[in-house]
Amino acid sequence: MEPNTHPQHTLMIQENASQSMEIDPKRDRFPCCIVWTPLPVLSWFIPFIGHLGICREDGVILDFAGPNFVCVDNFAFGAPTCYFQIGKEQCGYAQYSAAYGNEDGYEHAETGRGALTWDEILHKSTQEFQHQSYNLLTCNCHSFVANCLNRLKFQAGGWNVVNLAIFMFLNGRWVSKSSIVKSYLPFLIVIVLGIILGGTTFLTYLALIVFLLIGWFVFGTYCFKKLIYL
Repeated sequence: MEPNTHPQHTLMIQENASQSMEIDPKRDRFPCCIVWTPLPVLSWFIPFIGHLGICREDGVILDFAGPNFVCVDNFAFGAPTCYFQIGKEQCGYAQYSAAYGNEDGYEHAETGRGALTWDEILHKSTQEFQHQSYNLLTCNCHSFVANCLNRLKFQAGGWNVVNLAIFMFLNGRWVSKSSIVKSYLPFLIVIVLGIILGGTTFLTYLALIVFLLIGWFVFGTYCFKKLIYL
């Protein structure tokens, strides 16, 4: 016998589910999103480097902001300027329950043994990183978000600091036009002043720094997998 569900009640449930996933930049609410904002000074010279966080289902931002410290609802370097909302159908956590353990860092149990929710999985990563030392070069905010995405099995997992940074750069959506200005205007000012005052010498040193930084993360991610924490 089919349950007697009132059409209006069904519609209300659908509307509530839709509203719960709405982006609200004024309140810094980005449900099921990866969020990004520029870093002071560092992003002025290398604009594609920034601070990452990931959001709970209610839109509250979680970000690894310091040694043994994951911020909750207080994004460390200001309001997000860029975001990417993850569709739950893109994740495998609905079919699997993530538990830390095996060689890859994640051991999965069948749904029948108790699948975890989105927020529960983020909580597992939060607990883990509350016992990790922060290091810009080896264990940073990108490590935390990549860890969360691998637990969620977003696009089957396999996330690291390199492909995550590229993904956000290519797929992130700007919160507003002013967010674009906030993210790139300091860089443009630095570049113009650098060229005026230092000319090609400034550009050469800047290119060298960018090359070394990218090289470090690529080398540490793909050649020595234990070097950069995930």
